[in-house]
Amino acid sequence: MPAAAERRTITLELGGARVPAIGLFPVTGHSVPGVLLLHGYSSSKERLSSTMGKSLAARGIASLAIDLPLHGSRDDQIIEEARSNPLGLMQHWRTALAEAKDAIAWLGGQQDIDSERLAVAGYSLGSYIALETAARDERVRAVIIAAGGDLPVTPWTGMVRLVTDPVKFVRQLSGRPLLMLHGKSDRTIPAQQAERLFEAASEPKELRWYDSAHILPPAAADDAATWLTRNLAK
Repeated sequence: MPAAAERRTITLELGGARVPAIGLFPVTGHSVPGVLLLHGYSSSKERLSSTMGKSLAARGIASLAIDLPLHGSRDDQIIEEARSNPLGLMQHWRTALAEAKDAIAWLGGQQDIDSERLAVAGYSLGSYIALETAARDERVRAVIIAAGGDLPVTPWTGMVRLVTDPVKFVRQLSGRPLLMLHGKSDRTIPAQQAERLFEAASEPKELRWYDSAHILPPAAADDAATWLTRNLAK
């Protein structure tokens, strides 16, 4: 992280919960764009903040990475029960969406953030939350989906789409820029799922492939930061 960026470890009141977060704020003397970072399953705020957040800070873009419910340093109660209980998981999904919405509002309300230049970036599990958050919040000007895609085709896909439907939400971006980053040999979210989601999106959109599996190479973070620099320009 460059010396001109300030790292803030904070706890925010989001969606009615106390949520641990890491902010990286470039010290520039003027307002800068801001990006909400949403990590993947079994990951944490530290992972995205130290990769994509660092690349963003180097380009004068602030970021806020939060721990999603049941992840990182969250002290949510009855964690194991919630993970094995479908109704519990559904409630935590709604909680994650509420927290992401509030995080966008918090970020846009900071004195050193340009509220007209906000974006959201999600990795794997976080990509589904990022996409739905952006679809429901027009303050989000650009979206990055890393290692994410459409739902897998299973006997339960129709039921899952009642909870979240990536294809429906990507169509609701209404022409806001979309960048998708995906590994060619990803087995967690196979390439076909990424392609289905990309085909459903309207322009402007871009899909970049990497010679990797579900964990994308460091170059992906730099590519994302460069893309956001261009798409959040005044």
